[in-house]
Amino acid sequence: MSVATQSRAKEFRESLERRSLVADGAMGTMLYSKGVFINRSYDELNLSQGPLVREIHAEYVKAGAEILETNTYGANRLRLSGFGLADKLRAINEAGVRLAREAALDSTFVAGAIGPLGALVEPLGSISYGEARAVFREQAEALVEAGVDLLVLETFSDLGELREAIHGAREAAGPDMVIVAQVTIDDFGNLRDGTNTETFTRALEEWPVDVIGCNCSVGPKIMLETVEKMVKFSSKPLSAMPNAGHPVRVEGRNIYFGSPEYVSQYARRFLWAGVKIVGGCCGTTPEHIKQIRSEVRSLQPAHRDIQVKVEEPAAKAKALEKVPVAEKSALGAKLAAGTFVAFVEILPPRGVDAAKEIAGAKLCAERGIDCINVPDGPRASARMSAQVTCYLIRQQAGIEPVLHFCCRDRNILGIQSELLGAYTLGIRNLICITGDPPRMGSYPDATAVFDVDAIGLTNIVNNLNHGLDIGGNPMGSQTALLIGVGANPGALNMEEELRRLDWKAQAGAEYIVTQPVFDLALIEDFVKQVERLRIPVIAGIWPLTSYRNAEFMVNELRVPVPAHFMERMRRAENAELARLEGVEIAREMVRQVRPMVQGVQLSAPFGRYQMAIDVAEAIGPR
Repeated sequence: MSVATQSRAKEFRESLERRSLVADGAMGTMLYSKGVFINRSYDELNLSQGPLVREIHAEYVKAGAEILETNTYGANRLRLSGFGLADKLRAINEAGVRLAREAALDSTFVAGAIGPLGALVEPLGSISYGEARAVFREQAEALVEAGVDLLVLETFSDLGELREAIHGAREAAGPDMVIVAQVTIDDFGNLRDGTNTETFTRALEEWPVDVIGCNCSVGPKIMLETVEKMVKFSSKPLSAMPNAGHPVRVEGRNIYFGSPEYVSQYARRFLWAGVKIVGGCCGTTPEHIKQIRSEVRSLQPAHRDIQVKVEEPAAKAKALEKVPVAEKSALGAKLAAGTFVAFVEILPPRGVDAAKEIAGAKLCAERGIDCINVPDGPRASARMSAQVTCYLIRQQAGIEPVLHFCCRDRNILGIQSELLGAYTLGIRNLICITGDPPRMGSYPDATAVFDVDAIGLTNIVNNLNHGLDIGGNPMGSQTALLIGVGANPGALNMEEELRRLDWKAQAGAEYIVTQPVFDLALIEDFVKQVERLRIPVIAGIWPLTSYRNAEFMVNELRVPVPAHFMERMRRAENAELARLEGVEIAREMVRQVRPMVQGVQLSAPFGRYQMAIDVAEAIGPR
């Protein structure tokens, strides 16, 4: 850190001790209003349309902004990679600092803006904390070397991600750099995952940042109420940069109706609450900042010495002890006892009549099958709810279901609600899956959610089993869901498959169900590599129905089928002989894998449940 930068950091801290400072408003709103489409990288404009960016900075300086944020909110490696711009990361950040500096007056501070990664980190995503910290550190280094006066970490909704951003920025900037850390909140003052105001404020109080606060969010009213709570739990200076009210969707655009007068009245209230940095976020313009500056001036020179008393935390309920696997369900008891188990997969019906599926489940129960495995929107198809199908099978067929739970169609709020509902209906066994993308199914234009993947879903279920919601807040009761996860022994990138399986195990996975296996060597190698996890493995076995079906498995599902099995299916002279050959191949696989695994999941191709039962006979006594 240069001597000049240390001097500016010292100057900023001294200014903040004497009075409140006014930050600028939205950059994206202004760029959009000047004709820049939203489907491009706004950060790249630092290179291609520098004069436009500098002009907006200058408008904010003219309006009275004392802090200019660089146009680098999304200039981290992950976000830029989405536009093919990762190789320009340093140039974009350096240009962002230069443009802000060119517009700034001597008394205006230049803040390097750093936003979230734009992708989920552990435990809800596949990006590790270490990877996240490295990405934040890289951007912070570029901003610091370009000469910012302070760093602003803004619009974070995940406390774990913000922690890594803070430590990454501090590692890059050293101990003297001023760092402002801001979260975005919902209508109740919580983070996206439900983390409450007290929890995130206390965390920010402990972490190495100089100023803490909120930005973006749902408008100034909720932000004021949240800031008034934050002051009880932190002695650090506070910042508030709200949107111009709650956005309204009009013809595909978010329109903000909070007038400059309305927002500026809240600026006054923010100052009364003890906020030391006031500015704006989405929807705010230089006119909003002009009005805010006027309010700030009217309250300054009168310096209010605000005494903050940090309250001691109230005693909180802790995570509940998980219910043991053996007590969760009949399946859990069998897995805990080392009993070999057999599932049969039954797809939900396409319509509202589940009579065939229930009859198939009854047949399986009569023939000693342990569970019915119900996929959730397989191959991105529209079928009866898997959860309802499981309920009907449990109630009317008298056999325990295993519910596939797919991330594709649900956000993190819906996931939690449906899991609680499933448990209440008596469903106890899950297989947590990411889900097939809509383009694979009959409705390729359907919207995919994917708030989390299977790893994140496993973490959510594990939280519920501890009596905690997704924000780690006690619910007053707990679920006892048996957590299964998927794995592919024939994955093209086996290193990545095993890495993700490690994450699933750490998240709380209690058993593994594999994709269909035809190659004995693959399952042998897979079982050896996951033995260290000490999690039961259930092998997927699919009885082939024809040579064409075998080709489909190989070429479209990417499931390796050995050449000798392909040849046996090719030689079958008619459809019936082909089905018999497929069953015999599956029976051979069952006998071969039985010593290695703790169960098999048997598919019933095209609703032919008897084929699965015929294969199950190869299991023998249990």
